[in-house]
Amino acid sequence: MDNRLNLLKLLRLLIWLIVGLYLISILLPVAEKYFIYQSAKPRIVSARGDLAATEKATIDIFNHASPSVVFISTNKIVRSFWTRDVRKVPKGSGSGFIWDEFGHVVTNYHVIEGASEANIRLNDGRTYQASLVGVSPTHDLAVLKINVAFDLPPAVAIGTSDDLQVGQSVFAIGNPFGLDHTLTSGIVSALNRSLSADSDLSINNLIQTDAAINPGNSGGPLLDSAGRLIGINTAIYSPSGAYAGIGFAVPVDTVNRVVPQLIAQGKYIRPSLGISVDSDINTQITQQLGIEGVVILDVNPHSSADKASLRGAKVSRYGITIGDVIQSINNEKITHVKSLYTVLDSYSVGDTVSVGVLRDNQRLTVTVILE
Repeated sequence: MDNRLNLLKLLRLLIWLIVGLYLISILLPVAEKYFIYQSAKPRIVSARGDLAATEKATIDIFNHASPSVVFISTNKIVRSFWTRDVRKVPKGSGSGFIWDEFGHVVTNYHVIEGASEANIRLNDGRTYQASLVGVSPTHDLAVLKINVAFDLPPAVAIGTSDDLQVGQSVFAIGNPFGLDHTLTSGIVSALNRSLSADSDLSINNLIQTDAAINPGNSGGPLLDSAGRLIGINTAIYSPSGAYAGIGFAVPVDTVNRVVPQLIAQGKYIRPSLGISVDSDINTQITQQLGIEGVVILDVNPHSSADKASLRGAKVSRYGITIGDVIQSINNEKITHVKSLYTVLDSYSVGDTVSVGVLRDNQRLTVTVILE
């Protein structure tokens, strides 16, 4: 009998225990939500402290340079063959920057190539139709001009690319994918790169950088850590067409030599020796003779080359007699016509250069004033 009573008490206790656990499982989440709701308040903000010195420097670079960077959009005027209707078709967009206090804007040639008109939007939203001043496809550079009645943004500070070193910091500002005034940063990853075309013309001495450069960045400035212009972002290397870690910029020393000519004359005139050369003929002759250099086909009368007594090739019924073969300029090696153009492009009209030539199997040096 006692055992039965004990068993019933134990069973009753077990039932109450189960009921209690069940009620707790129901009420506990409700109570937890109540207390969480009562105590839900914004957390106390931790003190940030000063920005790092590198962050402050980057912010200063952007704040100082970004007002000078502009957004360029281009249109192409299309005429319908059937209706003769004329309409504007958006062609593309890119970046540029204020060059001087006269409203000149520098960008890439390929940004405005083939366009009928270009519109420039400033940092404050004002938009102006630009006029074309001059272009140099050889350097992928173009100069536009806008007439700003008041408060023209300042010109970008000019630096130099002559003393650039691989590894130094660079900053790019532009309008990738139409997202205006975007800042990216990186380093100079290589120097003296070239983008070759099928012709004798190519863009040379480019700065290579890993700063993110995407479509729309073209024409925007590449800055050093002092906020000075050291290049113009011009191209990317990417199998997919998007950023892949390799971008190229036209060095500012080239820009600072070409742009003034574009403003003054509307075109760029490469310094010349006053000779005639041909890439295909040169390749045939040098390969046949087993030599490197540029064969002078003809010397222009009264030219600098003529005054320096350089000799061109002579054609007779017996064939071609080779005159002088240019193998160096100021000790820079010349191997073909493209390298001749590249070296000459780093000088200005009126500069004096030493030209190393091969003449009758003898090497000699003559002095020529570029024209």
